[in-house]
Amino acid sequence: MVLLSQHGLPPAQIAELLGCHLATVRRWISRFNDEGLAGLADRPRPGRPRLGGRRLTSRIAVLLQRPGPWTLPRIRHYLGRPQVSPRTLYRRIRLVAIWRRPRLTARGDPDHDHAVAQIVARLIELPRRSVVLAEDETHLNLLPHVRASWTPRTARPQIPTPGTNRQVTVFGAIEMTTGAWVYRLGRRCAADFIALLDQVLRAFPAAPAIVVICDNDSIHHARKVIPLPGGASPARTAVRRPVQPS
Repeated sequence: MVLLSQHGLPPAQIAELLGCHLATVRRWISRFNDEGLAGLADRPRPGRPRLGGRRLTSRIAVLLQRPGPWTLPRIRHYLGRPQVSPRTLYRRIRLVAIWRRPRLTARGDPDHDHAVAQIVARLIELPRRSVVLAEDETHLNLLPHVRASWTPRTARPQIPTPGTNRQVTVFGAIEMTTGAWVYRLGRRCAADFIALLDQVLRAFPAAPAIVVICDNDSIHHARKVIPLPGGASPARTAVRRPVQPS
């Protein structure tokens, strides 16, 4: 604009050549005539100063090092609600992170070594030809879990189902040496756990002792479960001796 004005072009023609407003041409020419080259530099603008992108990104990276889960609203809250749009905050997060599910890892038992030592000590004391089984449960749903997915805004997908959901618990126990296993279907309750123990007794009628190793689920040490001899906790091992035929 200034160079064209120095060559004698009027502001209206300069505005037409550069495709800008006539007032813009006159403003820049006036600033150059009053202040010279210094007048062409950017001047401070009104409003709140912009939050530096690098500073915000580094704060997000430090925040995500802490245990999550981290969502966009939660990140905004912990950053002190910075004066940026959700879209800008999303772009800053994408620079240092991606959206994915965490990997599940076993928490571990701090008393693992002590518990294993107690189990081994009890197994050593068992008579010969005793049966040792490991027991656990799992839950099956008639209707599978439906996960979220991207769908059109104007439609909601529908998935035909056979009816209302129903959950079935599968109890299972596997013999540690031969791999023979016993299972039953039922509900997650102490009564069905006791029924599984009775089924184990019938499966190994000749065993002098039967040991069932299980976890600390509440149904394993409920009041209905018969206490073990000697006051031992049934949360670790359950021993039931079958009645010998006369």
